[in-house]
Amino acid sequence: MAELLEIRQATKVFGGLKANEDISFEVEEGTIVGVVGPNGAGKTTLFNSISRAHNLTSGQIIFDGKDITKLHAYQACCLGMGRTYQIPQALEDMTVLDNIVVGALLRRSKVHEARAFAEEISAFCGLSEMNEKISVSLNVMQKKRLEIARALAGEPKLLLLDETMAGLNGVERVQAIELIRNIKAKGITILMIEHVMEVIMSVSEKVVVIVSGKKLIEDAPRKVTSDPAVINAYLGGGHNAGC
Repeated sequence: MAELLEIRQATKVFGGLKANEDISFEVEEGTIVGVVGPNGAGKTTLFNSISRAHNLTSGQIIFDGKDITKLHAYQACCLGMGRTYQIPQALEDMTVLDNIVVGALLRRSKVHEARAFAEEISAFCGLSEMNEKISVSLNVMQKKRLEIARALAGEPKLLLLDETMAGLNGVERVQAIELIRNIKAKGITILMIEHVMEVIMSVSEKVVVIVSGKKLIEDAPRKVTSDPAVINAYLGGGHNAGC
C-alpha cells in the first residue's frame, strides 16, 4: 500500500518547551493508525501540526506525495485532509444539516447539491432524525457524530480523529467504533488519537505511542500493549503516569 501521510522528524517548540521532538512515522492509504500516550504527551500538538493549525519548528509533513509543511490549514483541507476536535466545534446556532452543508460546500459550489450530499452524510452518520435540530441542543455523542459528519462532507482522503470516544459510555463507544469501521470501508484513511485502549486494539492496524513529546514505539496494537516501556508510561509512578 502507498503511504498517504509521512511525518518526518516533526518538532514543535513553544518557548522553551519541546511539545514534539523528532517524531517520524507513516500512515498507509486505507489503514487506521492510532496515536496514544499519557495526558500532555503532545498528541494534539502533533495533530495541529499535521492539519496545519500551526507551523512546525522543524521537520516535514508529506501528504499524498506533496510537502504541505508550509501550507495553511484550508489548503491542507482542499488537498483532502479532514479533522475533528476533542471538544466538538459545532456552529451552535445552525441546524445539524446546515453544519454538514458547510463542510459539503468545500467541493460543491451549488447549495442545493451541497445540501443533497449533506443529507447523505447525515444518514451515514446516523443523524437524519436530528437534521433540523439546532446543534447546541445535541448531547456529547451527537455533537461528536456531527463533527465527523461535517468533516466527511468535505470528502477527505485522510480523516484525523481527536479523541472521538472521550465522554462516551460503553454502548456509545460500540456505536462509534462501528462508524469508524464504516468510514474506513468507504476508503478513507484514519489517523486517530485515543485513550481507550480497547478501541485502539479493535480498529487500528498500527499504533504510535508518544511520551513526553517523543515517539516511544510504533507497532501492531498487541505488541504495543504488551511492551514494558508502554506499560510503564501508562502505569508507572514517574512523571509519565496519569492517563
